[in-house]
Amino acid sequence: MALLNPDSGLLGKLWDQWLSQVNWHESLSLQLLDLGLVLLLAYAVLVIIGERRTLWMVRGFIILTLLTAVSFRLRLFFLTFIFGNLLLGSAIAIGVSLQSEFRRFLEQLGQFHIVELFQPSQRSVFKSSDIIEEIVDAVKELSQSRTGALMILETEGTIDDRDFSVPGIKINAEISKELLQTIFQTSTLLHDGAVLIRSSRIMAAGVILPISERSAVRRLGTRHRAAMGITERVDGCLCVVVSEETGSISVAEKGMLNRPLTSSKLKELLESRFSPSVDRESVAPDLRNLGMQLKQQMAKLLGNGQSDTPE
Repeated sequence: MALLNPDSGLLGKLWDQWLSQVNWHESLSLQLLDLGLVLLLAYAVLVIIGERRTLWMVRGFIILTLLTAVSFRLRLFFLTFIFGNLLLGSAIAIGVSLQSEFRRFLEQLGQFHIVELFQPSQRSVFKSSDIIEEIVDAVKELSQSRTGALMILETEGTIDDRDFSVPGIKINAEISKELLQTIFQTSTLLHDGAVLIRSSRIMAAGVILPISERSAVRRLGTRHRAAMGITERVDGCLCVVVSEETGSISVAEKGMLNRPLTSSKLKELLESRFSPSVDRESVAPDLRNLGMQLKQQMAKLLGNGQSDTPE
């Protein structure tokens, strides 16, 4: 319980140390620089996340952090203890959920690609609606012949090969229904793996994906579990699955399986994900708006600094 004591605990010592080091009259420029750097770091985090579902999770973590700080300053020791443990568990959960984003951040930082940290990942867009037609036609015929198939379609950014159990054989060929049907024929060596589709090209075949270990999906086939496994690990993709037993069509995205689908429903779903005319809501704030907000906050601080600054 010493940690929760604001007079002798670690949090209290850090708080008092910070207050003692702040010179409210002479270090206003440093405080503004500190605020600006924090805003830039927050912007970089939003760009790296780039997806609204995980952004809500980060917002929840920030709110929980503020609640922990408020309860600590109000000397609500038991509530602080509860919030502190929730905060620790949330930090671990975020680290696991966003491991690919954190890995990208560390790799770019280690390679000194600082500018790329502030550039959102490009959304994958098919160059022509004919590409969607080729995929849907191939899936429809594979479904009718009950030929098992698994396709990974990148929706945002590029999937790291290390997210795959086996990266497969490089192909880098234009998408066609004939090529897709040929790859998944049982007489070929690549039919058991997945096909990786990036933009308008088939990048690889025979890709082996991580299997989802959730107990609720263990009754599903290997292809469906693999589709859910990769979409649990990577947000920027979706998987199209054709069942070898029933010929049913399924789509896995963000760890969720949508099935069964008709070919027309599949076409609608792909058009909603890849149509150039449909733009996703921006998650990261515009740098110009960020600068304007920072300027307003600076003006407020300068306006209130003379009257509200503690002696």
